[in-house]
Amino acid sequence: MTITSQARSFDTAAASYAANRPSYPSELLDAVEELTGRPLEGARVADVGAGTGLATMLLRARGANVIAVEPGPGMASQFRLRLPDVPLVIGDGNNLPLASASVEVLTYAQAWHWTDQRKSVPEALRVLRTGGALALWWNDSDSTIPWIANQDARLRRLFGAADSPHDPMARFRGLPSELSFVHRHVPWTRSVPLDMHLANLASYSDFLVLGQEATNTFIAKELDLLTEVFPNRMVEEHYVVSLAVTIC
Repeated sequence: MTITSQARSFDTAAASYAANRPSYPSELLDAVEELTGRPLEGARVADVGAGTGLATMLLRARGANVIAVEPGPGMASQFRLRLPDVPLVIGDGNNLPLASASVEVLTYAQAWHWTDQRKSVPEALRVLRTGGALALWWNDSDSTIPWIANQDARLRRLFGAADSPHDPMARFRGLPSELSFVHRHVPWTRSVPLDMHLANLASYSDFLVLGQEATNTFIAKELDLLTEVFPNRMVEEHYVVSLAVTIC
């Protein structure tokens, strides 16, 4: 299984992704504007790895002039259903289908780690105007919350991952050393039905490549465990967005 094929696995669950994945808090875009030193309103923004349009929708609502870049046809179809009036081109961060020096802000929401930095860094520098900003972010469950830490431990066992202490800087390790990033953490929560929480979990790439039978078995066990934690079947999900911004 290559990184590329795992990244493309989202295409097989695009509708579930669109229906169940969390979006991002408005405070995230506040932080992007603060760290870039510019308003998003009126800015020429390219949202790379746009998926079903979660980040694109927020950028447009903030007043940005957005173009989306997405490699998967299934995800792109869901994007067009949600945002039919937003320009969308098929491509990825390793070979951006954008003109040189054509955008002021380049965003990667949950997408930078799927790129080959030997290609994606030069491509980002090519398409950004002088003084433009590259903004990368990841939305992760907050494993300082006990029930989430317990679920994370079960997930690590399922996928054979080693136990490791909580590392709030984990998403920032391995960023390209030739660029100077500033960092910000943005915590937030959402309350969703238990079924939606589990459907969101099953839409992650590790499950999509695991196979339906093994996924169903794990999700059924999680349903029983989380029903004990949340007897009203409403789950209070806690997230932390890790944001990295650099001016190019």
